[in-house]
Amino acid sequence: MDAMAPRRRIPPAEGRHALALWRGDPSGAPKATVAMAVRYALEELADRAPGRTLEVRVPPYGAVQCVQGPRHTRGTPPNVIEMDARTWLDLVTGTSDWASALAGGAVHASGQRATLAGLLPIAAD
Repeated sequence: MDAMAPRRRIPPAEGRHALALWRGDPSGAPKATVAMAVRYALEELADRAPGRTLEVRVPPYGAVQCVQGPRHTRGTPPNVIEMDARTWLDLVTGTSDWASALAGGAVHASGQRATLAGLLPIAAD
């Protein structure tokens, strides 16, 4: 089923806690906190926008497929977004916006459906 939400690996309470810790000190957050916050936010995105049309990558922490529409079955997906952890968490929390991150080169997007506009922020205050 294309619209089926993925199984969660990060308990939501722990993910929200990691995100809150990261918000308190983005530059000094431990790597384990950053990893949990990134993975939680990726799972949250996939939960809110289920599907397999778009792959969002935040190396080295994780990747998720999301957004309903045409899906791929082999090789590199036709719609890919990739960014670093800081950019992802800034977008997730509303510290940065999609258009600015894309225009500034912090986000690499390829494919006609490679956009997160309208899906972010996820955890803004």
